[in-house]
Parts: sequence; structure tokens; C-alpha cells
Amino acid sequence: MSDDDRGDEIRERAQAARSTADAIEAASASSEPKKSRRKKFNRTFKPSKRYRAAVKRRGDRTDVHALGSAVSMLKEFKAAKFDESVELHVRLGVNPKKADQQVRGTFVFPHGVGQSKRVIAFAEGPLAEEAKDAGAIEVGGAELAKKIKDGWLDFDVVVAHPAMMRYVGSLGKILGPKKLMPNPKEGSVTPNVGQAVKEFSGGKMKYRLDDGSVIHMVFGKKSFDNQKLTENLEAFLNHLKATKPTGAKGLFFTSAAVATTMSPGVAIDISAYNA
Repeated sequence: MSDDDRGDEIRERAQAARSTADAIEAASASSEPKKSRRKKFNRTFKPSKRYRAAVKRRGDRTDVHALGSAVSMLKEFKAAKFDESVELHVRLGVNPKKADQQVRGTFVFPHGVGQSKRVIAFAEGPLAEEAKDAGAIEVGGAELAKKIKDGWLDFDVVVAHPAMMRYVGSLGKILGPKKLMPNPKEGSVTPNVGQAVKEFSGGKMKYRLDDGSVIHMVFGKKSFDNQKLTENLEAFLNHLKATKPTGAKGLFFTSAAVATTMSPGVAIDISAYNA
């Protein structure tokens, strides 16, 4: 083989090697997962002038106030353009992952909470008529379950007679994630369907411990007078104290604050409820 032929062969092999290397690189690049181009949101925002004024009026967020004083302070904050709800956020000294330390139930406030709820009922016969008369927006059995499976969810509370749970049980995957599944501990599975519908329609509130051991509860409207709000708050805290689980050790109430829908929280003194 001449020197020219040998040179041509070497060049061909080099070109083939480069082509193979390029192909391998291209294949590896195509196999790498593409980075998703998600839109970046600016999650920082400047608080409104009304909110900043409320924070200034409140002072240090760690300062605790008596129940009546905290409610009065909320009423002094500049109002929004709607009647704000007044909320309680209380952290309990329990472990929500333990079955013997769960805290959940229902409560009827002495002065109501200023809102009604859309209630449906699973009942048949005379009980269905009682539920309708008590204010249920829909009453039924298998046909009501099918309507919910088809996508209808225009309601806030589900009440069921124990005998009708054979229909409600199949709705667990739909009602469960929305926290609408009826439960005997909350009074929404009961033989007294009519009474339950009446109570929930009138503002009977459900509460449940979240994963952070906190209960969030609306206890009125900002338009309520101070005395009604304070009495509602005291009544619910006394109710919570009475429901302390037997498995809970140490302080039951660890911290609490009240707030309106659009206001900062005001810490309240709950030391008396641990006595």
C-alpha cells in the first residue's frame, strides 16, 4: 500500500470516529430529561396600607392580650369592603398522628357565626321529608350518590342516616379530599337527620386538628358586637378544654391568636384554660 493510500485510510478512520462520537453525544443529550420551563412567580408582595396600619396598631406579634381586648383590637382595625369573618387559630399540645390524640367534632356557637350552609341529606321515607322541612337543598339515596359521582358538589355539609351509608361509602374518594365525608364524631351521621340538617344549616361548625396540631375556626363576623364575639370565643375554648384527649400530656393549649379575614393575627392569653 502506498503512502497516499495509507493516508487516505487514516483520514477515513478519523472521520468515522468523529461521526461516532458525535452520534453518541447527541444520543446522550436527547436521553437527558428536559428542564421544564415553568413560569417564575414573584411571591413577595408589599402589604396593603390597611394591613400595615393594623400591624402598627397591634404592636409586637408576641404580645398576648385578654380575649376581650383582642376582640376590641380587631374591631379597631380598618374594615375591608366586606363583612370579614373573625377567626381563631389555636395550637394544641397533641400529636395529630396518634389516634388517641385526635381532636375533632362540631360546635354550635351561642350567637351563631353569621353564615348559613348548604346541606344535603341521605335519607328516605319520612326522614327525607323531615330533612327537606329542616332546610336540606337535596335529599335522596342512590340517585343523590349518582348525581355527586357525575360531578355535582354545590353543597357545604353532607348529613346521612346510618342506614344510608351504603350509598355514601362509595363517595369516599370524592368527598374525603374535600372534607365533606359525613362522620358520626361530627354529628353528620345520625338517626336524627332533620335535627342535624337544621343545626348545620343554621351555622353549626365542624372543626378538626390539622397536620400542624392547629385548629382553625370561624367564630363570628366583624359586624358582631364585642360582647357576642367574646362570648362565642370563650364558649368554644371551654368546649375545646372539655374535649382534651386522654392521651395528651402536658399543656393542652400552647398558643392562640385571633384575626379577621384580612387582618394580622393578635395573640391571646389562654393560660387560664390550661389551669
